[in-house]
Amino acid sequence: MAKSTLSFVCQNCGAAYNRWQGKCESCGEWNTLAEEDTGGNVPVSIRSKRKGRTFALESLAGKSPDAPRLSSGMTELDRVTGGGFVRGSVLLVGGDPGIGKSTLLTQATSLLARAGHRVVYISGEEAVAQVRLRAERLGLSDAPVQLAAETSVEDIVSTLSEGAVPRLIVIDSIQTMWTDTVESAPGTVTQVRASAQALIRFAKKTGAAIILVGHVTKDGQIAGPRVVEHMVDAVMSFEGEGSQQFRILRAVKNRFGPTDEIGVFEMTGLGLREVTNPSELFLSERDLGTPGTAVFAGIEGTRPVLVELQALVAPTSLGTPRRAVVGWDPSRLSMVLAVLEAHCGVKLSGHDVYLNVAGGLRIQEPAADLAAAAALVSSLVNAQLPTDAVYFGEISLSGVVRPVAQTPARLKEAAKLGFQRAVLPESARGEAGGDAGLSLNAVNSLTTLVAEIAARGSRRGESNPPAEKNATPARFRREQG
Repeated sequence: MAKSTLSFVCQNCGAAYNRWQGKCESCGEWNTLAEEDTGGNVPVSIRSKRKGRTFALESLAGKSPDAPRLSSGMTELDRVTGGGFVRGSVLLVGGDPGIGKSTLLTQATSLLARAGHRVVYISGEEAVAQVRLRAERLGLSDAPVQLAAETSVEDIVSTLSEGAVPRLIVIDSIQTMWTDTVESAPGTVTQVRASAQALIRFAKKTGAAIILVGHVTKDGQIAGPRVVEHMVDAVMSFEGEGSQQFRILRAVKNRFGPTDEIGVFEMTGLGLREVTNPSELFLSERDLGTPGTAVFAGIEGTRPVLVELQALVAPTSLGTPRRAVVGWDPSRLSMVLAVLEAHCGVKLSGHDVYLNVAGGLRIQEPAADLAAAAALVSSLVNAQLPTDAVYFGEISLSGVVRPVAQTPARLKEAAKLGFQRAVLPESARGEAGGDAGLSLNAVNSLTTLVAEIAARGSRRGESNPPAEKNATPARFRREQG
């Protein structure tokens, strides 16, 4: 009988301590340590004093068959997973509350069940009647998906072991599961780790694919111990803004596929609709002719995506100007602002700067530097950028515009959507070729682009009278006079 050992475990990162303390030294969070019994973490079969057995070792040389995949019936989901669910794999899906994780998995399981596969949906947060209501709202109530509301891992494994092995199992969510092997409350770090380990062993033994739904913390990280993300085969993040109808499924880790692919969905009254052309959707509500907006030709995985970058530069009334950014790396914005001020003479130290990526998309590649700089300068000098131009290029600390990968794919996507011009690095002109049919404006340094935008703003200021900054008071004064 293992001796019961009490320790204090951080509920944010899983670090264990012998005594309670206010701050976790591992992750820096406050008041996250909870007392747990860690004496029975290891199953009895593993704690036994049996002698180990020998096993065969193999070399790296040799042929291995491709992993058989199960297509979900949703093209965007298969794109992120690498072509479908691999037999015996375990996936962890995280996202903010209400973002649509259950809706996505309900649609995927219904499509697989209609294709003749045995699919099981285990809900630990909702009753069976609630899951049925969601399926009825989505028009999927006729799908032969097997439902259950259960939280005991031992009962779940015993039930799934009967009859034919399910092709896909959904556990919603892993934070509600508990196992008899540990004596901790459901949702604690110890229970989440032990429950995930038991389900992973079942998946590897039977060959069933399992999807674990995970809660997220206030920082957007999946709640529970970090070791769970290392144990599973794939970690996916379902992102999106609550005010936007777009949803992005992104692979953070994938042992059987790429990690730079994204799946784009649109939330509608009938569930999630797959978006085959994200660029057209992101630019559907674009405000043409407004200073401070530039179209960025980006790459997400193997797919080119065009998205609008919006910038606002306004004089500040504070001692320290504000720097706010949504959808882009704040450190990257600070670097672009420093290059503009140091090498281009653009004084932004007395202005508030706001940058937003339209549509709720999060850009991670440095190729957006040139588009962000163009939008910032355009807003500062109040100059309209060409509405038929796209921008892409990485800016170095010396102000030189560096080339980026997959230039032909970016130009081809821009031409398909009706754009006529492209502003790109000088060194990428040869790679671009002439097949895209676009007018190429190659720039070698950021100073050249800033001079062109500033000249456009001054010419417009000379030809047109300045617009009223506040139309309502001006109209009121005219009416009174």
